[in-house]
Amino acid sequence: MDPYYLSWKAKEFDFSTRFIELAGDVNMAMPYHVVDSVATALDRRKVALYGAKVLVLGVAYKKDIDDLRESPALTIIEQLQKQGAVVAYNDPYFPFVGAGRKYRLDMASTPMDRISEFDCVLIVTDHSDYDYSAIVAQSRLVVDTRNATRGITSDNIVRC
Repeated sequence: MDPYYLSWKAKEFDFSTRFIELAGDVNMAMPYHVVDSVATALDRRKVALYGAKVLVLGVAYKKDIDDLRESPALTIIEQLQKQGAVVAYNDPYFPFVGAGRKYRLDMASTPMDRISEFDCVLIVTDHSDYDYSAIVAQSRLVVDTRNATRGITSDNIVRC
């Protein structure tokens, strides 16, 4: 979960940790890569990120759990908002996300029956509860960061 801790611990035993540190750097950069992917996907459809309505599916750290610690979704939401997107989320494990040490969202989970209202649906956590075929069918654009839509063919899916 924390490559920097693993690196620190390995150094106590004189192990080289460059690969571990690089993995940590890649993990830290991924939310920004995802935001860029959303902006590019919207742009290709002639929709600006500024003002776009984006629904983030899944805010949990990983699928089918109720743990927000170190969740990249929190950073993604904040970065989308900073770039002017109107962001909502849905997560069956979190009806409300308030404030934590590193974030303050104060948002309630948006019902799935509103999915067609959004310019983009962004899959961040691939919970088993989601019906991905229905999500793709009801969405204008799906940006899939988890390969949750594998096996589904549609022009409105962008996998990153």
